[in-house]
Amino acid sequence: MRIGISATSRNLDEIIEQARALEAAGFSSLWFGSPILGDPMAGMAVIARATSTIELGTSVVQTYPCHPMLQANRITSVANAAGRSVTLGIGPSNEFLVRTVYGQSYDRPGLNAEEYVQIVTALLRGERVDFDGEEWSAHGALSVPLEQPVPVLLSALAPRMLRVAGQYADGTITFLAGAKALKEHVVPKLRAAAADAGRPEPRVVAGLQVGVHDDADALRAQVDATTAKIFDNLPPYKRILAAGGYTRSAEAAVVGDEASVKRQLQAVIEAGATDIWVSPIALEGDIEASRRRTLDLLAELTKA
Repeated sequence: MRIGISATSRNLDEIIEQARALEAAGFSSLWFGSPILGDPMAGMAVIARATSTIELGTSVVQTYPCHPMLQANRITSVANAAGRSVTLGIGPSNEFLVRTVYGQSYDRPGLNAEEYVQIVTALLRGERVDFDGEEWSAHGALSVPLEQPVPVLLSALAPRMLRVAGQYADGTITFLAGAKALKEHVVPKLRAAAADAGRPEPRVVAGLQVGVHDDADALRAQVDATTAKIFDNLPPYKRILAAGGYTRSAEAAVVGDEASVKRQLQAVIEAGATDIWVSPIALEGDIEASRRRTLDLLAELTKA
């Protein structure tokens, strides 16, 4: 399996250590949320030069507060400094953040993302853009040539976003989409859009919370007490959870003993995921042991 892990610190030296350890253990990727290091871009360039094979990608950086030309130039600087490919995962974030924190309109997130992705992907192909849309306008080219490939993944859960991801991007990066949602909703819509556009079969990076422990109920309760407070109240995640047959994110968490977690992750791959991006769950009161048990199993699965 191609398995990646979330960057787990806001300290650059600690993430370098994490990246080297994951690379040595056979993990395929390390994913950076937008708050990591304040802004993950500069740190990714440094970490790329401290490693050699592990993929570094964003999961995800927000589109609304960053003009697409600036976004393309930012990731170009990372890839060129790294001397190897990096992956740009982007998404429109959520209505509360965009309206309340950034003070921007969130009236048309689907259209906004569609125009944004068209501009970014054209620039990263080395093209000059002359684009006047309803949400974004852009005229020009990259400030410096891109020396390394930069695949683009769109955070896509809704049908329109999946169509955009298949039509213009290199695939999607999801969160909380379980095997059923992937098989019946995400993958068929994404693949159909890519095929209609004459593009290669898209990548599907499935983001999931994963924890190995004999007390699965305790892990789910921990999710209820932490990340669920954010995601369970956001409409896009409520819809993707429902598509997977769940009512809350704790139900979508991949938890249990080694055999159970292995079966659940295999089902995600069989549903069409090309990669699994893991946010590890470590049980309070047993953090080191439960985290090590989780990473040991995941490392084993990368070699299966």
